[in-house]
Amino acid sequence: MPSSEKKRVDWYKLSNELHLKYQGKIEVVPKVPVLKLRDFAIWYTPGVAGPCKKIKEAGVDLSFEYTLRWNYAAVISDGTRVLGLGDIGPEAGLPVMEGKALLFKYLGGVDAIPLVINAKDPDKFIEVVKIVEPSFGAINLEDIASPKCFYILEKLNEILDIPVWHDDQQGTALVTLAGLLNALKIVGKKLDQVKIAFIGAGAANLAAIKYIRLAGANPKNMVVVDSKGILHPNRPDIEELKEKNPWKYRVAIETNGEGVTGGIPEAMKGADVVIAASRPGPGIIKKEWIKLMNNDPIVFAMANPVPEIWPWEAKEAGARIVATGRSDFPNQINNSLGFPAVFRGVLTVRSRKMTDSMFLAAAYAIAKYAEKKGIHEEFIVPTMDDPEMFVEEAVAVAEKAMEEGVARRKLSRDELYDEIRELVYRPKKYMDVALKNNLIEILPPYSKE
Repeated sequence: MPSSEKKRVDWYKLSNELHLKYQGKIEVVPKVPVLKLRDFAIWYTPGVAGPCKKIKEAGVDLSFEYTLRWNYAAVISDGTRVLGLGDIGPEAGLPVMEGKALLFKYLGGVDAIPLVINAKDPDKFIEVVKIVEPSFGAINLEDIASPKCFYILEKLNEILDIPVWHDDQQGTALVTLAGLLNALKIVGKKLDQVKIAFIGAGAANLAAIKYIRLAGANPKNMVVVDSKGILHPNRPDIEELKEKNPWKYRVAIETNGEGVTGGIPEAMKGADVVIAASRPGPGIIKKEWIKLMNNDPIVFAMANPVPEIWPWEAKEAGARIVATGRSDFPNQINNSLGFPAVFRGVLTVRSRKMTDSMFLAAAYAIAKYAEKKGIHEEFIVPTMDDPEMFVEEAVAVAEKAMEEGVARRKLSRDELYDEIRELVYRPKKYMDVALKNNLIEILPPYSKE
């Protein structure tokens, strides 16, 4: 058992105490100089009428140039599937959305606002997001129950003129794909040839299946397990799936070319890769099932706070490469490697949409950056403390947006690098200034270690 398990930190207790002391993780601060009271005649009335008239006369896209909208993202949730806590409601989910906004700013230089709404009905939720669209440059959907999350994302993609994504889907999927690409390089296998077992068929894995297929995997070599067993066209509940969850139904129809039935062990037998995004373990995946896999097995056990199988158990059973969703183990498959840079890229070029090609570009950029650093069994994706990774990924996304004709701005590669790098590093400079001037205090029990 690793030292990380012997010497535990009570993160719940620490977080409760510090949240109560700081009473919020983000705040709004001025961006423009205010040196005298008269300056408000520029930033507010009467001068502000000038930009208002310009936007009205020239069209709403000018709001991206005259206001903060170009860098403003909303982190929107109804609180129906928060972390592993379930349907806890919007107010109880607010700390998560606020934390997400902090990550957006610190890692990607994106000004994000947490917005929790009391609208469980998907059509009402969609209506609310459409109503607030004029204030934002992009929308991040967060912690929304499945399967309505698929419907909400698809509908908003149709009706909004700004990018929208669901981080539990695309965010998890693109980082999973990046890690998988590098893991396969290490073991010397090809994506279009490997057999992949997916444990769990919620938002994360259904999106992972989609993007891993788009990257070249053969769906007939995929076997997917949900809470009732392996998905296949002859399952007794297939018609019910077709009606209530058409997204999972399509996976049941299009995967599992050999018609495998049963549960997790049957799905893992002969597999080269297992990607688990199901429920907290341990014990969801057993050591003896890994021994049923092909040589040099790759195991992604991504449930939080406890993976489906402990990494050391997977290794003892013969796994060549193991990844989890936790920062205290190697190979963390963390959405935070994705969303700050993806949003940085789309906002910088004022993109109207996010496309599948842009998500693939992000995944390839993450994988390439790790490979440049030197991949090995315990390093298949970069870590969150490397700002240049976010710069590279954001540039790749921005270039793809311009290539696909959804960007409002056209910039050269050098211009993209300069602008994006400045925005990614800016929050870290602010943090240094704030800490040195005691604008942000280090309150106990926070530790600098």
